[in-house]
Amino acid sequence: MNTDEADLDRAFLALADPARRRIIARLSRGPATVNELAEPFEISKQAVSKHIQVLEQAQLVTRSRDAQRRPVHLNPARLEALTAWIGQYRLVREEQFRSLDAVLSTEAAPKGGQQAKELP
Repeated sequence: MNTDEADLDRAFLALADPARRRIIARLSRGPATVNELAEPFEISKQAVSKHIQVLEQAQLVTRSRDAQRRPVHLNPARLEALTAWIGQYRLVREEQFRSLDAVLSTEAAPKGGQQAKELP
């Protein structure tokens, strides 16, 4: 498995957990400390810290130091990379659906001016 595939696996595994997705959603509004991130959860701050570590290993978040604070930040570039990866497959599927639509439209069109005969 190459590095890109391992990075993708790590990111999607990290996002598979609902708590981590909620953390990502919160961080999309701006940086937050572990205490701030832990507020809406009914789990310990240590458990939230472990979730953040998983997100860090997946490169979805980063931490910085601001005096005594250690805010957690969303890594938008990593999310954009995941979106781009998904997008390439979406475009392929959209093209396949457009082709199918064209075939179905051709099949549904009336043939050479023939009109259906009405039954008595």
